[in-house]
Amino acid sequence: MIDLPTDLPADLAPLSWLIGVWEGTGVIDYETADHRFAGEFVHRVSFSHDGGTYLNYAASAWLLDDSPDSGDGDRARSALVSEMGYWRLSRAATDAEAGPGLLPGVGSPVERTADDVEVLRNAEGGFDIEVSIVHSDGLSELYLGQIRGPRIDIVTDAVVRTAGAKPYAAAARMYGLVDAHLLWAWDIAALGRELSSHASARLARVD
Repeated sequence: MIDLPTDLPADLAPLSWLIGVWEGTGVIDYETADHRFAGEFVHRVSFSHDGGTYLNYAASAWLLDDSPDSGDGDRARSALVSEMGYWRLSRAATDAEAGPGLLPGVGSPVERTADDVEVLRNAEGGFDIEVSIVHSDGLSELYLGQIRGPRIDIVTDAVVRTAGAKPYAAAARMYGLVDAHLLWAWDIAALGRELSSHASARLARVD
């Protein structure tokens, strides 16, 4: 049973089941022309809100060593790439909303209602969403997709990387709420390979 917050802006209602901290384990399995990456990892994901019409997103992962740690029996772990970003419904910004940059809004803001959000439903009965994610290794992604009840499907519309970042061209992610657990899968096109399965995990809500 997941308790959903009741003090959210109307725009966040379709995304509200994501809110909280999720932890669990997953597997990596990705093969390139000269190497196969495989292993088990620990994953921690946080979705939070600060009153805005978006969710704050943060995720960290640690690769688990195959051999147990010599101290307390726990498996040793090494840090993998971490992420930060924002999730929101796709809609045009109004003049009353702040941005771009630090520009304040013009005019009095109007509080949006559930009816205002309901008209945003797409032809499939879901809501179009936008997800922007920045990786600690110099990659930035803009995902577009949709949320339909307890399932989210997103694909990259744009990928930007720094000059020193490794080759990474596209990605797709799927999230689903199953038996009170957050299940996700992440496909990537990286290191010269076309889009293919890369990692998946099952997470439990811990906060």
